[in-house]
Amino acid sequence: MSAYDALMEYARTTQALAQVAGRLGWDQETMMPRAAAPQRAEETAAMESVLHARRTDPRVGEWLAAVPEDDDPVRAANLRLIRREYERARKVPARLAAEIARVTSMAQGVWAKARAEDDFAAFAPTLKEVVALKRKEGAALADGADVYDAMLQDFEPGATAAELEAMFARMRPRLVALRTAVLERPAPTALTGTFDEGAQMRLARHVAKTFGYDMARGRVDKAVHPFSSGSGLDVRITTRTNPHDPFNSLYSTIHEVGHGAYEQNIHPDHLLTPVGQGVSMGVHESQSRIYENQLGRSQAFARWLYPQMQQAFGALNLPDPEALYAAINRVGAGYIRTEADEVHYNLHILMRFDLERDLIARRLEVEDLEAAWNDRFEADFGVAVDRPSNGVLQDVHWSVGLFGYFPTYTLGNVYAGCLHAAMRRAVPDLDVGLAIGDLTPATEWLRDTVQGHGGLQTPRETIRQACGDAPSEAPLLDYLEQKFGGLYGV
Repeated sequence: MSAYDALMEYARTTQALAQVAGRLGWDQETMMPRAAAPQRAEETAAMESVLHARRTDPRVGEWLAAVPEDDDPVRAANLRLIRREYERARKVPARLAAEIARVTSMAQGVWAKARAEDDFAAFAPTLKEVVALKRKEGAALADGADVYDAMLQDFEPGATAAELEAMFARMRPRLVALRTAVLERPAPTALTGTFDEGAQMRLARHVAKTFGYDMARGRVDKAVHPFSSGSGLDVRITTRTNPHDPFNSLYSTIHEVGHGAYEQNIHPDHLLTPVGQGVSMGVHESQSRIYENQLGRSQAFARWLYPQMQQAFGALNLPDPEALYAAINRVGAGYIRTEADEVHYNLHILMRFDLERDLIARRLEVEDLEAAWNDRFEADFGVAVDRPSNGVLQDVHWSVGLFGYFPTYTLGNVYAGCLHAAMRRAVPDLDVGLAIGDLTPATEWLRDTVQGHGGLQTPRETIRQACGDAPSEAPLLDYLEQKFGGLYGV
């Protein structure tokens, strides 16, 4: 057996074990008995210990050194990804990796309870422990360089905080100007009523299949904070329901379908290999955001969705698809990031990016986080936070140690803007399909240009190859100004 074959056999087993670990996390968020949390934390820590040992096994380094250079792009990509994981894993002590897994597993339950009870003080000690552990891990990964930059590499390889900060600074003036202009105009009629939650779930599953999600290799369940999990032949998504807001369920589902479809559509030859998963969270978010926004919130798609909602819920207070389109894209300075309109969404992310950088750099401590959040939110959105579940407790990310994840949401929006412009050029009759619920032209284009390749290229190369140009925030901002300018007459 060649060194490459031995390395890939070993990597497949590691990937399979990582999928099992991910399934533990899925179960914890959807079906696990509440009292099982302490045991699950130990199970998660045990799995992380096994995975860390495999990722740092000296044989990996020996196999990497023994594999000759090769022009084959799949072999080259697998070697690049294995080497990157090996070098990063070796910097983190095994005991620290296991402790982070144990504490963040427990922290999820503590966060969920504190969120339900609107009690940040009850969560703060646990979050403080998570932050302390992640600072240690970040310092180990940075090895003297910028700690936050080192954390970013887990989610968007090649990105730097300085680069993201510059991009966000270019975006903010146009976003603020658009928001200001839109909020000066009368808001369209909102969807109102009571919407059966069972009917919402049935509609969610129907819409998921309409967007190409393969239910034979997936499932849709409910969770406090929607997410997707898995890759290859077992890709699961979650959503949530609100009896007064079916858009919450509908668009959470479409968003997660974007993630799930990405993993389902990677070429089957790459199953359980390093290449066989999404290349970065920024590219992953580009898929969820283009599914949710440019496709799912489009005027054409509203024409198909309107009768589907009538069938699911009965008569609506909105008279026609045009009114539904306006309601879907209604702009308002709400508290919740996941429910934010496209005009406000990135402002939510810019705030989180600044706060978590300050936390990691010790310019901000956990005990001051709630006040810092509330002050920044009021300054950015003009609204005072009324309770922690609408503020600092709304997102699960920090409880599970995902520092460096938030900026990939806006980066994903930027990528989605580029992809949407390229898709419109490649599929000129896109709206014809959207209006009748035929997403195939859109989803096949994304499968062929982005999803099927998995991790073959770097994140930026993936977007550049799909679009023909380097990623830029300009297409996203142009799209937002054209769309909401038209809707609001500004």
